[in-house]
Amino acid sequence: MSDRSAVDTIRGYFYQFDLSILSILQLASMEDSVEIECIEDIDIRTATDVTATQCKYYAKTEYNHSVIKDAVKYMLSHFKESLTGTKPKVYYSIKGHYSSGQEKLDGGIDVDFLKQHFLTYKKEKVTHQHHIDLGLSDTELEEFLKRLKIDVRAKDYEEQFREVIDTLQAIFGGSPFSAEYFFYNNALALIRELSIKAAPADRSITKREFLTKINTSSVLFNEWFVQRKGKRAHLAALRKEYFTDFNISPFERFFLVEIDPVSYIRSDLKDLVLSLSNKWAKLSVREPIPFCPYIYVHGVSDSELLALKRELCAEEFKFIDGHDFLGADFNYQSIMQQATHGNGIKIKILNTLSNVEQTVNSITKTRRIYQFHLGSCYFEYDNPSVRHVKIQIEQLSDVKSII
Repeated sequence: MSDRSAVDTIRGYFYQFDLSILSILQLASMEDSVEIECIEDIDIRTATDVTATQCKYYAKTEYNHSVIKDAVKYMLSHFKESLTGTKPKVYYSIKGHYSSGQEKLDGGIDVDFLKQHFLTYKKEKVTHQHHIDLGLSDTELEEFLKRLKIDVRAKDYEEQFREVIDTLQAIFGGSPFSAEYFFYNNALALIRELSIKAAPADRSITKREFLTKINTSSVLFNEWFVQRKGKRAHLAALRKEYFTDFNISPFERFFLVEIDPVSYIRSDLKDLVLSLSNKWAKLSVREPIPFCPYIYVHGVSDSELLALKRELCAEEFKFIDGHDFLGADFNYQSIMQQATHGNGIKIKILNTLSNVEQTVNSITKTRRIYQFHLGSCYFEYDNPSVRHVKIQIEQLSDVKSII
């Protein structure tokens, strides 16, 4: 498969995922549900009926009847089984986006049109008529057409995506960023999770369940979401949202980062410490309220953290960690001392999550917590007066790209 073909295929997957998300968000009742890849790509179940929807995205292809012929034949086969009682009665929908040719359906579809363009085909040079093979009468085909809706002017890729984001923002409020990076990101992951479940019953979700599951304030590293954005663009958007203040206010900023012990390299963590200090400390003599950031490293051993501190000291990079002398307990008042040009404190290192919580609780100034986690969140702090940003990352170097 060529690179271009692969991109088109992936866009087709995203188009279907987005339609699934939009279908759920547009359900009238909280108890209505959507089933992913059951009868068709998407089955929309309300209190009164079920609509099986197949989705086609051919942005570079002209519409021809042959493109949806197999889908119509499959739906007609299901319709026949519903007449005999072996399958449930449902409505059928085909949505497609094409580059041109939509006018070929402007005249509508009657029984003769259905037979000629969708149900007649050749196999091994022999002409077949699907409706005759199924034993369906014209009256039954009329009933099928009443249950079938074909839309060949469905929204394009970006237009549908914007509608999803706008709908999420209307439901949850907040900014377009939160609609995309929190709710859409989580919705995409949830739809993907549902689509690979083995049992049809496990691929069904109500609107109420869906909204509850995607309502989170953590930016998750969903590989599908990142693939759609591109990793560089994903990290840049996070930097723009949280870390591009031109005039940095003297807030108390806590950076909580997680390391993977398997891939950990001390120099990477040291570079991050230096980067945090360079950007988020203001210590010049002209600074009216000097300050520096705090850092906590999750997953690092005590011995490795000690080795890092020794290296920082050897390089005359001054820090404090709340322990004033050998054997002393942690003292939050000690680590809260103001960093200044005179004392040269460039960063404050917190050794444990307990130290983090004690210090955050004791500060009365404006506080910001930025938690970067590889897997699940490892620190919960529920205080409406403290902004707590939770961002899942793939590797430690992502933090440096974001901040």
